[in-house]
Amino acid sequence: MSRFIQLHLLTSYPPANLNRDDLGRPKTAIMGGASRLRVSSQSLKRAWRTSDAFEAALKGHVGTRTKMLGVLAYQRLVDQSVSHAKAIEWAAQIGGEFGNLKSLKTTEKKKLAKMDDADRLKQELSGLEIEQLVHVSPEEQADIDRLLDAMASRGSKAENNELSLLRMRHTAADIALFGRMLTYPRSRYSTEAAAQVAHAISVHAVAIEDDFFTAVDDLNNGEKDSGASHLGETEFAAGLFYLYLCIDKALLIKNLSDNEDLANITLAALIECAATVAPSGKQNSFGSRARASYLLCETGDQQPRSLSVSFLKPIAAVDMLDAAINKLTETIANMDKTYGQCADQRCAMNASLGEGSLRDVIQCAQDA
Repeated sequence: MSRFIQLHLLTSYPPANLNRDDLGRPKTAIMGGASRLRVSSQSLKRAWRTSDAFEAALKGHVGTRTKMLGVLAYQRLVDQSVSHAKAIEWAAQIGGEFGNLKSLKTTEKKKLAKMDDADRLKQELSGLEIEQLVHVSPEEQADIDRLLDAMASRGSKAENNELSLLRMRHTAADIALFGRMLTYPRSRYSTEAAAQVAHAISVHAVAIEDDFFTAVDDLNNGEKDSGASHLGETEFAAGLFYLYLCIDKALLIKNLSDNEDLANITLAALIECAATVAPSGKQNSFGSRARASYLLCETGDQQPRSLSVSFLKPIAAVDMLDAAINKLTETIANMDKTYGQCADQRCAMNASLGEGSLRDVIQCAQDA
């Protein structure tokens, strides 16, 4: 079995704002002395793992990332007629197993008596939230639900020996791919990510543009005021992006409790999503959904490497996609000459020429 699977994608997006910074501008980066468009790996991974395609392929093997485990536990207990006070106490037991809770301070507790019922409940539930996001596998969630149901049925809180809810071995594909980090003393249940995802970056220089827009009141007949009822401005840019992924297949299988069949299904879902799922940012405003025009899969035990150096010099050709593919091919050939063969197997899909297929690329990865 080849250890590493490397994916190289070229995807062209029309005017869009796929991934925004804190000012609402498309994210950028300086590379090769030129400003490039950027889509963060965090944005990409969330788009993939929450997509319909990922869920459909891996139904029952997708985790949940949340701070709300304690709150959800409270609601499940209350739904089974557990009193409010007991539900708060017992839910804190459950949430506390996965992270430190935002427990109410003494001053906040003193204020509870002066609040109305709705505000008091809201405040108490806020104390059940976990301070840090935790990614929970389906197996762990099932264990939580079983324990809550047992507590509600017998009318008593959980015993210490029932609270070992975190698992080192599970079948959550998203956790296996992208990892999870838990703080001490739960850190032994952390998972090292089997997939490394680079930030997608445009192969060419970009300039962010401004879109000034207006909205008109449908009931304004213009007799007194013919102007717009709303003025706004949003920023956008178009780009051909290079994206690099590296998957450690041996680690992926290990993370999935040594289930190689599930690892291959996970690989197929990841590759399909990387090629077909667009980030959701400003999609209603720009309709910028796109699929990869070029996808190359490399497999082998050789030390992985990105091919981003292909675009250190910004591409400025009229046929930008063709130029980018040629540059990738040239870089691969030159690296093979200088370092020796950098991969054992390669398989490519070129949608612009109708060559290869997504199925071929997935099979190449699964056969690694």
